[in-house]
Amino acid sequence: MNAYMYIKKLILNGEFPPKMRLTEEFLANKLQISRTPIREALKQLGSEGLTVSMKRGVRVSHYTKEDIQQIYDIRTLLEGYAAAQASIHRTVLDLKEMKAANEDYEQVINEHFKTGTSTIENILEINRRFHECVVKASQNQHIHHHISKVVVLPLIFRSFYWFNEEQMRKSLEAHSTILHAIQEQDIERARVAMHEHIYHGRDQVLLHINDIKEDYSISGK
Repeated sequence: MNAYMYIKKLILNGEFPPKMRLTEEFLANKLQISRTPIREALKQLGSEGLTVSMKRGVRVSHYTKEDIQQIYDIRTLLEGYAAAQASIHRTVLDLKEMKAANEDYEQVINEHFKTGTSTIENILEINRRFHECVVKASQNQHIHHHISKVVVLPLIFRSFYWFNEEQMRKSLEAHSTILHAIQEQDIERARVAMHEHIYHGRDQVLLHINDIKEDYSISGK
């Protein structure tokens, strides 16, 4: 695993929590590599909004309740629009890809709760694939760029982490509703179903936001 993926994983799983300061020296020692790949990794993480630059080093991004409300409101508008457009422009191949992603989503949920052979990261990846299929089907070359700016991975990851099996299956059901609406070219139903689906994730983050530690140590001096 390269430096970028390693640091990103530690941010997502909470080992590097919000507000924690990260320095090149600390990370180089932890990963036992030179500072050059660390420096490049931090630049990439910063471009994705996962870290914020400081005078010395960076800190892991932190989000207030107001930030979360605003981020999810924007994401809902963008992805709702994408779903509505997908219901107009979708092709047979688009529908096939969405269906395959949703079937895989059901499989990893089953594996996670029944056998423990899949992780939250696996579920997150398949969920992302389904949403990207919807965006692709919208045939709007600009929408993906804008959505990527507001899909803040730590928030999405945490919403999945807090889902129990019933809530995870509700997410699967929402995907099925969105897929059916797009297949039937029901523009308004596709939009509304996507809105409901994203707000479900937002509500989980807001419900548990106080569970995130606020007393973070400085990693590097």
